[in-house]
Amino acid sequence: MLVYHGSIYKIEFPDVKFSKKYLDFGQGFYLTTFQKQAEKWALRKADRIETGIATVNIYELKDNLKDYKVKKFDSDNESWLDFVCQCRKGEDVYKQYDLIIGPVADDDVFKTINMYFRKLWDKTKTLEELRYYKLSNQICITNQKAVEKLLSFKSSYIVK
Repeated sequence: MLVYHGSIYKIEFPDVKFSKKYLDFGQGFYLTTFQKQAEKWALRKADRIETGIATVNIYELKDNLKDYKVKKFDSDNESWLDFVCQCRKGEDVYKQYDLIIGPVADDDVFKTINMYFRKLWDKTKTLEELRYYKLSNQICITNQKAVEKLLSFKSSYIVK
């Protein structure tokens, strides 16, 4: 399956140690199956760095995941919300998995989650509000060995 990573660099050999820790699914190498989403991520990163060039990297992700610990969230449900909140707080719950797959808590979604963080909304209210957002997907590979075995670089291109 083809997957995409938005960046400001061509990344032939991804390395999880370059990831921030306080992301939706913790520290890892993030991908998506949606090319347009990767372009959006690349443009956002390039806007933050004056010399950044929005670049989408394309990889082949092996389909055979039976030898890996995979956590998959099919929707933005209560367990997804709890997991994202734990990771965004810096808890290491992600480390028990090789891959984590599920919806993205982008900036708009995170504003809603922040209301829950701050205890202004309960889980029910937060999940109701999240239904108004069109969620995209993300795949986080959390360990380097899995990155090296599961991903193969295909190409990259600059987003205009």
